[in-house]
Amino acid sequence: MTETVLKEKNGEHPSGHAGQLISFLAFAAVWAADSFFGHWSTFPARDVPLAARLALLGLALLTAVSLIRSAGAVHHIEGESDHVVTTGAYRHVRHPIYLGVMLGYLGMALATGSLLSLGVLLGIFFYYNYIAGYEEKLLEARFGAAYQEYKARTGKWVPNILATRQK
Repeated sequence: MTETVLKEKNGEHPSGHAGQLISFLAFAAVWAADSFFGHWSTFPARDVPLAARLALLGLALLTAVSLIRSAGAVHHIEGESDHVVTTGAYRHVRHPIYLGVMLGYLGMALATGSLLSLGVLLGIFFYYNYIAGYEEKLLEARFGAAYQEYKARTGKWVPNILATRQK
């Protein structure tokens, strides 16, 4: 009970860390088994040149690292904030760390053409969307109208280009 209360105060889902670890292990196991051993669903890789797949991997990983570093820097500077954080990657999306992790998974799946990995990633997306929704409810309870305004102008997973243009 105390652990749940403490994590809720930090704005996180009580089982968020465990779920993320399980997600990583499931993705890594399926991706490695399909990409390097079974090749059950990697047939798309035959039609896409390796250079193109590696370029997609590089782009996904660069974007992922950029999102995670920017969000991490904001957390390091702001710590437990008394206001809605809207700087760094949070200026563009509400969950840049989760998005960065999923982009890393996407890059790996695209690099090897593993459709099974993309299926696991879809499940991971639904899980991350669930815990992000839970965390947003906590943030709305904590920050009220300020967080609702932030939500209205900032995309959950994709930048809200229309709101950005209106600034």
